[in-house]
Order: sequence, then C-alpha cells, then structure tokens
Amino acid sequence: MGYHKAKIEPGEYGEFSKILEEADEFADAIDQGITLMALVELSDLVGAITGYLAKHHPSITIDDLITMSEATKRAFESGERGGPAA
Repeated sequence: MGYHKAKIEPGEYGEFSKILEEADEFADAIDQGITLMALVELSDLVGAITGYLAKHHPSITIDDLITMSEATKRAFESGERGGPAA
C-alpha cells in the first residue's frame, strides 16, 4: 500500500479516467484526514483537467474554465442567472 488506502483505478493522462483517478485520490486523502495530501491531489486534479482540455478541447484553457466558474459564482451570489431584461 502506498499513500492511499482505497483501491483507486489508474487513469490515462489526457482522458476522463485520469480526472476520476485524481478525484478518487482527493477523496481518499480527505477520508484519511491528511490535508496536505488532499491539497496535492487538488493540484493533480488541475493537471488532469489541463491534460483533458489539451487533448479534447485544445482551444480551451484552465483559465477559461476559471473565468466561467467566476461567472457562475457571480450568478448564484446575485440570484440572477440571466442577463439584463430586453
């Protein structure tokens, strides 16, 4: 047994399976109560998402996803998801 106690299926970099692997590793780190490992797994998750984007959506970057996430947060905080009334 290495860092993780849970059985985690390895994924392939650039594929959805790698994102799942890193999310499972994050969950296992949380279950173990090891905050630093959980944060490292979040970093690995960003890398897995970046690899997926590069392979499947090369015109989109992680920064584009962050921009969308900020817009979504703003919409939920304001309680309004539409634009100005026409």
